[in-house]
Amino acid sequence: MDLHTVTSFRRARERADLALSPGETLLAGGTWLFGEPQPDVTGLVDLTTLGWPDLEVSEAGLRIGATCTIARLVAFADEAPATWRAARALRPAADSLLASFKIWNTATVGGNIARSFAAAAMVSLAAGLDGTALIWTPDGGERTVPVADIPAGNGVNTLAPGEVIRAIDVPARTLRSRFTLHRIALAELGRAGAVVTGRADADGSATFTITAATETPVLLRFATVPSAATLAHAVGDATGWYADPLGAADWRRGVSLVLAERARAELADGGR
Repeated sequence: MDLHTVTSFRRARERADLALSPGETLLAGGTWLFGEPQPDVTGLVDLTTLGWPDLEVSEAGLRIGATCTIARLVAFADEAPATWRAARALRPAADSLLASFKIWNTATVGGNIARSFAAAAMVSLAAGLDGTALIWTPDGGERTVPVADIPAGNGVNTLAPGEVIRAIDVPARTLRSRFTLHRIALAELGRAGAVVTGRADADGSATFTITAATETPVLLRFATVPSAATLAHAVGDATGWYADPLGAADWRRGVSLVLAERARAELADGGR
């Protein structure tokens, strides 16, 4: 979509270039920005020219640059250390996006998280793996928050004006875990109506995350892989189920119960 109100474009080369003038907004992949009318936007500031590394592997885990594309992250599944079993979920997570491979080559990980739609696939992935976001603040400082805390509603985030996601850090601890992702949509290739991830860590603890079905991520943590009844009770008590043309709230709650049990059974059986 053409943005007819835009009259200026800047390439950011250093952090100081991220200070926005009235009417300016940040541009990364632009898949949402150019997908809808933006009548209040008069200028674009390109983040991709800052030269942030796409992916950085260390003993601590994986740092994903906010401007890393979905396609590059998916390709990393074939490059990841053999012990990082959770990397197998990169493609299934990306498949939760209602997007073609062309969009994968443009859309960015940071942009998907910052946009904070309930069905944001990168939120599902990062929240399920206890990912954190490094956020640059407009005063020159930075802060770190769990990715699960960034969405504040469907399409609403907790970022303050002028804040920019610099990177997403996923710990090696969770990358080495047994991790599974289950999703459902009303149409075979439609936007996910519910996504449930399950994770079993080396210490025996288990974490289940519900996204797409709720306005904000729901994290359910247990000391061990729970029984079916215990998990069903926890999922049933969750709040924030919402309705839109792609699914009713009670349907989303019901299918999340089914997906959570599938994930639980897989982990209890030693899968993934």
